[in-house]
Amino acid sequence: MKHYHYIFTGAGLSALMTVYEMVLSGKFSNKTILLIDQDAKKTNDRTWCFWDDRSEYDYLVYKKWHRALFKNQQFKREMLLDPDSYQMIKGVDFYNFIFDVISKAPNVTFLHQQVLNFEETDAQCIVETIDGNFTCDTIVNSIYNSDIVVAQSKYPLIQQHFIGWFIKCKVPVFNPECATFMDFSIAQKGNTRFMYALPMSETEALVEYTLFSKELLLIEEYENGIRDYILSLGISDYEITEKEKGSIPMTSYPFWKHNTKNIINIGSAGGWTKASTGYTFKNSIKKSKALVQFLSSGKDLKLFHRKNKFWWYDLLLLDILAERNESGAAIFSSLFEKGNPSLIFRFLDEETSFAEDLQVILKCPKRLFIKALLKRFF
Repeated sequence: MKHYHYIFTGAGLSALMTVYEMVLSGKFSNKTILLIDQDAKKTNDRTWCFWDDRSEYDYLVYKKWHRALFKNQQFKREMLLDPDSYQMIKGVDFYNFIFDVISKAPNVTFLHQQVLNFEETDAQCIVETIDGNFTCDTIVNSIYNSDIVVAQSKYPLIQQHFIGWFIKCKVPVFNPECATFMDFSIAQKGNTRFMYALPMSETEALVEYTLFSKELLLIEEYENGIRDYILSLGISDYEITEKEKGSIPMTSYPFWKHNTKNIINIGSAGGWTKASTGYTFKNSIKKSKALVQFLSSGKDLKLFHRKNKFWWYDLLLLDILAERNESGAAIFSSLFEKGNPSLIFRFLDEETSFAEDLQVILKCPKRLFIKALLKRFF
């Protein structure tokens, strides 16, 4: 069996960012690194969106929106995001950029293969694939296993699930400078449901039907929702140029408890997804940098985690959504109706002080959160 210093099981966003940071650091040039994934990463299989003023991936940004619309059945608010903007990066552009960089590093190898299993023994770690086994000193795993979350009840699991259509209209309809961030004006049907629309031009947009709930829907229900929403915008003549779908786990489950001395879980498998929103991109930038710094120290991988106040905030929200899933519209509406959007987005990015946290938290429905807090502690 061929031996490596590091094997990455899974080559998604978190793994690629981490290997990229390892290469940039120059601290791992004498370490062999193997990435294994059954997906060749050659297609635009997803898009990532985030809010920022400027990031190190700014040159990969496909589109920016400087305004965002929040809407429910009672009000709508168009928000100026200055100094930030809402930004989109296409998956294929990210993959091409990362692989272009890491392919020039002679110590990094990518294997297009399915991982069957991995384990840590007394002497080394072993990774099993369809075509054979490999050994290594350290495994960095990003293959998400939902079974460990589903098998317990202490930490709720909510899915952010969606289907989106990229559409092209015959006549100008959209404002290309304004993203529809959340539109709760659609029927909630006992869930947290909203529409999400990102205009690429006056005639093109991504329109998504999104839910924060435990159960997925039939494909027809998402697509009927998209179709009805497009008609509500006064659009009757359009073509669908592309589709996307996804289901992102939202949970405060302590994935880090499954880390060992030589195996660490990252990405959704390690709790890197922001539990209260499902956003991943900016969190992965921060976490990958911190992980590379940690790996260079040679410390026990079980020590790579620090629970913070935002973990508790997210847990309370998910407790509420698990018990009263229809409450999502009221909670998010309370934030965005009169709140400072810049402060809210910094809060969601975990970049606020405790005094700033209170400014956001006190706008939320207090009875819901007090009840969740008391239930969690008592």
